[in-house]
Amino acid sequence: MSVEVLDSATIVNFVEDEEAFDVSIQDRFAHLDTDRDGLLSYAELLKELQSLRVFETHFGIDVKTDPKELANVYNSLFVQFDHDSNGTVDLEEFKTETKSMMLAMANGMGFLPVQMVLEEGSFLKKAVERESTKLAA
Repeated sequence: MSVEVLDSATIVNFVEDEEAFDVSIQDRFAHLDTDRDGLLSYAELLKELQSLRVFETHFGIDVKTDPKELANVYNSLFVQFDHDSNGTVDLEEFKTETKSMMLAMANGMGFLPVQMVLEEGSFLKKAVERESTKLAA
């Protein structure tokens, strides 16, 4: 983890850089696709969602969350990715939904920079690294 400064332009520029974004999407998808069938099952995507621990912590402190509520949230997120409702997420669905979520995040941030703690290898961290590389060049 590292503390980084980013703004909406950092995210938008990363998403619009098709080469950088596609490579990141393909890498993450391959990492999640543990059975290497080219599709993400609910169980494969669930591991990623659970690792984020967004719903089990409040400002970094563990909180008791109703398991039924968690299951409903995770199922809703999976449905959001599974555009054709076939029970799996293919690479294009994963890319489209990730892009949509990242652009929504950028839209919500506004134009002022914010400090965030970012996981190594996360899409936001890759966006910051891309921007830093471009600025250093």
